[in-house]
Amino acid sequence: MQKDSGPLVPIHWIGFGYAALVASGGIIGYAKAGSVPSLAAGLFFGSLAGLGAYQLSQDPRNIWVFLATSGTLAGIMGMRFYHSGKFMPAGLIAGARYFLFSCCSSLLRSLV
Repeated sequence: MQKDSGPLVPIHWIGFGYAALVASGGIIGYAKAGSVPSLAAGLFFGSLAGLGAYQLSQDPRNIWVFLATSGTLAGIMGMRFYHSGKFMPAGLIAGARYFLFSCCSSLLRSLV
C-alpha cells in the first residue's frame, strides 16, 4: 500500500504567505496614505500570523494562534468590506481568510 504523503503544499507555507500579505498590506497602506494605524495593524497581525504559521510548521495540530489571528482579521476586514464595498484591501484579506479557513478545516478533519 502507498502511504498518503499529505497535501501538495504544506499548510504552514500558505500561512507564511498570508502573514507576508497582511504585513505588506500594512506597509503599503502607510506608504500610500501615511496611515500609521494601517502600518501598526498590518505588522501586528502579520507577526501574529507568522507566529501561528511557525507553530503550525512545528506541530500540525497547533493551529489555534493562526486561526484566531486570521479569524479576528477576517471579521474586522469583512465588516470594513461590507460597509465600504471596496475590494482593496478589506475584501482581499477577508477572501484570503476564507481560503485559509477551508484549508485549515480540512487539516483539522484529517487530524481528528
